[in-house]
Amino acid sequence: MFLDKKLLRKMDMKLLLSVTAIIIISLIVIGSATHVNTPSEERYWFVQRQGMFALINAGVAIFLMNFDYKMLQRYGQKMYIFNLVMLLAVMFVGQSALGAQRWIQLGPITLQPSEFSKIIMIVSLAALLQEKVGKLNTLSDLLPVAAYVGVPFLLVMKQPDLGTSLVFMAIFFGMIFACGINLKLLAGIFGTGIACLPLLWHVLKDYQKMRIMVFLDPNVDPLGSGYHIIQSKIAIGSGMLFGKGLFEGTQSQLNFLPENHTDFIFAVVGEEWGFIGTVVLLLLYLVVLWRGIQIARQAQDSFGTLLAVGITSMLAFHVLVNVGMTAGIMPVTGIPLPFMSYGVSALTTNIWAITILMNIYLRNQKLQF
Repeated sequence: MFLDKKLLRKMDMKLLLSVTAIIIISLIVIGSATHVNTPSEERYWFVQRQGMFALINAGVAIFLMNFDYKMLQRYGQKMYIFNLVMLLAVMFVGQSALGAQRWIQLGPITLQPSEFSKIIMIVSLAALLQEKVGKLNTLSDLLPVAAYVGVPFLLVMKQPDLGTSLVFMAIFFGMIFACGINLKLLAGIFGTGIACLPLLWHVLKDYQKMRIMVFLDPNVDPLGSGYHIIQSKIAIGSGMLFGKGLFEGTQSQLNFLPENHTDFIFAVVGEEWGFIGTVVLLLLYLVVLWRGIQIARQAQDSFGTLLAVGITSMLAFHVLVNVGMTAGIMPVTGIPLPFMSYGVSALTTNIWAITILMNIYLRNQKLQF
């Protein structure tokens, strides 16, 4: 079953081309960041694997375009339950790495359920909120919605995965804003949250506290928690205007920059492609976010609007936090850069998110199906 040619011509080309360009840039940068760290016969293993899954997910996306996104509304609550089961499974059969238990091994594939939980949370929350548009006027109206998000939020925090938990919060606030929440209530929530921030310190783990201290002053632990930020800032700054050139970045090529193909891939772009390269990449992200906002505005139903807002909120938060942490203006949280950072789970989630955005756009065109 394939897309109708007339429908294919009506796809949002600005969104499609921007995402495609980011993925191509990603494959080039991942190749540069990893080719010196692997045996010669596996030199481009990361690139090949990321590229293969990008193509697989593109094929899945084309197939899914044949189905109306409104079908997701019927499965919202079932997806929510599946999400809880998946996150609970991580607690009992998940694999640990770097002090966190976030992964499940399925044969040769390592999956991170918390990544998929983001898109599931958007769909299930949109299904819940579409009946509450304009009805979130009091705290009692909001509490059931907050509890709905709070359960998976706590399960992800337990792993621990503070970064993904914060993404849940970004999705939650973006979607309740689109739902028409009373702005005085929203301001009160933010005010209370800011007032309670000092209390949060007491529930953070030691390494999370150290990340905040390092954010304020990386030299507190220059060879430990502050090492990532220091090396990332050196890499970005040394790229200057035009960069050192592909495969020429000293911080990346000489392994001074940790996680250079995942969380800190933006630093590789800054070092090898310079200020010009980072601006081009950020402009591509800006186009993606702008199209997400426009699709949300043009959607003819509340479910479509909420889906688009949730996806755009997720992507915007990812870009803001990842770029911010590599530049040293935000704490390190381990949030990947969408479509750029290496990782099958994150790439799959993001492509599926764009697929839903494109589906909303197509279904709101004046076409006969």
